[in-house]
Amino acid sequence: MSPEAGMQRTLLGVLMLTTTSLTTLGCAQQEIPEMTTDPTTQLQAIVESMVANDDAVHGASMAVISPSREISWEGAAGLADPEAGLEMTPGHPVRIASNTKTYTAAAVLRLAEDGRLDIDSPIADHLPGALVDLLTAGGYDPAAITIRHLLTHSGGLDDHGAAAEYTEAIVADPQHEWTPAEQITGLVEWGSKLGEPGEVYSYSDSGYVLLGVIIEATTGQRLGPAVRELIDFESLGLGSTWWEVMEPRPDVVPVRAHQFLGELDVHAFYPTFDLYGGGGIAATMGDLAVFFDALFRGEVFHDPATLETMMSTFDGLEAAAGADERSLPPGAYRMGLWVTEIGGRTAYQHTGFWSTSAVHVPSLDLTVTGTVNQHEGGESLDRAVDEAIRAINSSSEL
Repeated sequence: MSPEAGMQRTLLGVLMLTTTSLTTLGCAQQEIPEMTTDPTTQLQAIVESMVANDDAVHGASMAVISPSREISWEGAAGLADPEAGLEMTPGHPVRIASNTKTYTAAAVLRLAEDGRLDIDSPIADHLPGALVDLLTAGGYDPAAITIRHLLTHSGGLDDHGAAAEYTEAIVADPQHEWTPAEQITGLVEWGSKLGEPGEVYSYSDSGYVLLGVIIEATTGQRLGPAVRELIDFESLGLGSTWWEVMEPRPDVVPVRAHQFLGELDVHAFYPTFDLYGGGGIAATMGDLAVFFDALFRGEVFHDPATLETMMSTFDGLEAAAGADERSLPPGAYRMGLWVTEIGGRTAYQHTGFWSTSAVHVPSLDLTVTGTVNQHEGGESLDRAVDEAIRAINSSSEL
């Protein structure tokens, strides 16, 4: 289960007051062909099943990379823009929402590699004084919270993104230009301290907004261009990835696919409500897969030990009081990733609110990314990702 369950529940509760919710109707299940030595036929059928078997899902796309099997595949089905009847293609980007956190964490760790940041230093040393004062007034101790705490969601921070007040404000004015300072003000005014640093795990978009501020303060650049340079999008071949507002959409990339919550098309919502580190990137599933594969192949960091740091967390974390039972267990979230088990194998994953997912299974040398352009299609997406992993694994055993 995604660590964003609390935010999702809040957003659903408020937005559904303004639109009619779609339900998954009892349609005929699309049959997926039996596995052959070439898995691409089955992979395409899996993508098509996400649309055919869930009436709430308008369009879907998926990418699969497994270098040892010489697989680099992308597929899509359904519609990128239902009103215009525009077909969904693998080339259509989407807002990847919280999948952005993996890029943010990687950029922070690149700064640490270069000796420009110490992730065990207090955030008070890296934030503007106004934000330090704001956090202090809210009961937090920026001198005790470290960058490592923010990376692992263990700083005791609440989450502005999960507050009903935030969602109400977004719905009331979808074109409002949010700032990091406004979001951290929301953290302080709408929530409360959850525990001492290193004591509890609680997923917090606010923490990653602070990381975005720290990246900007350290590099002297806006967040998008800074992350692009630190991770080196160009050398990785991420030509269909950009940070909205802060960077232009690449000329060769089509307009984003429309994304929905129920019947509400959020395509035109101004992206600053989820822009500053916890979200903000738009990308194709192919580019997301390339990034995830490169991360675990050692092509993002200069020092192999940095990936080990990224996979680390604090021991002995507890769940915050009142934590949703669907949230990740304390210790599962690392730095911009969480560890899980799929088919008895260790996997590393992140998801995004608008039903995006990226999974890497090291023992299978396999990365699978996918999206449905419907928030409520998350279960369909989860099943499809699991089926794709099983399909690739089965094909290698034939």
